Amino acid sequence: MINPAGPVITTDKILSAVQSDFVNSILNSTELSKIKYEINQPSGDFFYDPWTIKSEFKNSVFEDILSSLDSDIGEARIIVLKPGSCYHSHADIDDRYHLNLQGQYSYLIDLDSNQMFPTNVDGIWYNMNAGARHVASNFGSIDRIQLVVRKLLTKNQLTDFSNINLKILPDLKHPRFVFDDVVSPWLNRASKEKTISNFKTDFKQAWFDIKNSSLEDLKKILPAGIELTITSNRY
Repeated sequence: MINPAGPVITTDKILSAVQSDFVNSILNSTELSKIKYEINQPSGDFFYDPWTIKSEFKNSVFEDILSSLDSDIGEARIIVLKPGSCYHSHADIDDRYHLNLQGQYSYLIDLDSNQMFPTNVDGIWYNMNAGARHVASNFGSIDRIQLVVRKLLTKNQLTDFSNINLKILPDLKHPRFVFDDVVSPWLNRASKEKTISNFKTDFKQAWFDIKNSSLEDLKKILPAGIELTITSNRY
């Protein structure tokens, strides 16, 4: 599920940046009461275009930390998980980089393989396959604080495809959980297999292009309560 992602700058430099007074001042900021705190902003399409550092973090150690990744990056957030807390099981269409800023007995847990991965302050970016159903847990006595960066999706070039809409119907119970449990693993895999592109969502419905040869596979996994509509075809 997660593997070390080789940093462009040395691990020692990233670790030094993580432990800097500037990072500590952010970690102690009342802004972190929001739980999720963005340090960059979109330059275009949310999932496909690189995000740019916010002005307040320009020329800071956070810019150095982000620049250590050797690819275009998406949304970067500081995410706080309180002691004794855990997320619901979920998967994501886009993979993630994780860098731990603070933690004690905190883990990423791969529910598909029943594996636990400790998140330590070690100055290492971890490359996470977010298509696996997973949770984050904090079993310690202090906040678990991660810098989590979305990996940009690839604009796949499709031929013989349809544009479709997936709509969550009003009677579906726990809609976000169901979508992320059943549909998101499929979307993550399909994006990597280059059978979908141009994904967009407002978290109530989603739109994307899909190869016509993959339509039946998608229909087979869709749960009752999520409606598929073909909005246009290209053959």
